[in-house]
Order: sequence, then C-alpha cells, then structure tokens
Amino acid sequence: MIQEFKEFIAKGNVMDMAVGIIIGAAFTAIVTSLVNDLINPIIGLVTGGVDFTNKYIILSGEVAEGTSLEAARESGAAVFAYGSFLMAVLNFLIIAWVVFLLVKAVNRAKAAAEKEEAAVEEAPAGPSQEELLAQIRDLLAAKG
Repeated sequence: MIQEFKEFIAKGNVMDMAVGIIIGAAFTAIVTSLVNDLINPIIGLVTGGVDFTNKYIILSGEVAEGTSLEAARESGAAVFAYGSFLMAVLNFLIIAWVVFLLVKAVNRAKAAAEKEEAAVEEAPAGPSQEELLAQIRDLLAAKG
C-alpha cells in the first residue's frame, strides 16, 4: 500500500495538480485583494458610500432601528439579510469580470508568442553548409 501511495504521488499529473492548487490559492488572494481594496472602494464612492451588507428586513423579533445585521442576528431575531446576498452577488460578478480580463490578457499574450514562434519557424532557411560548398566547388570547376 505504501508503494502504491509513492507511485501515486510521484506521478506528474499529481504534482501538476498540487502546483495548480497552490498557484490558485495565491491567485485567489490577489483577486480578493484587488476586489476588496481597489474596486469596492470605487464602487462605494460611486454609490455614495452605501454599504449593502447591513441591509435587512426583520421577519420576527425585536430589533432597534439602525442596529447592525450582526447585532440583529445575535439578538435572536429572524432577519432576511438581502444586503449580504446582494454584496455576495456583486463581489462574484466583479471577481468573475477580473478573472475574465486576466485570462483574456494571458490568452492574448500566449497567442502573440505562438504567432511570433510560427513566424520564426516559417522564415526561409538559407542554404546549408554543404550546399554552399557544392556551389563553390561548381563555380571553381566552371572557372577552371
């Protein structure tokens, strides 16, 4: 069983998957920071600083007006927290858009590199060393 485990771990695709997960976690941190630290403040500025996360409707229980969503939940009141849901949807859309733009940029760079590589491969190759020597031999033979 230990030998099977060693073979499983040693396979290339397992290592590729592990690297992908690690890179994905780091990428998630970058995208989350981009959204939370750069994009959401701009959205807050455009919307006048409205924070939807504390928007809720009290379904049952007693909660003073202006109480935060967290305090309302702690008081035992049943709340319909539509603001948190709206922010989650908005954050998802922003993150999806940022990932789309990043993937599009990477694909564009990859296509440009492949096009450049194809152009290098299609460039006409000059005559080989043997062909040049044969031409020189033929010219010398014709001269003499």
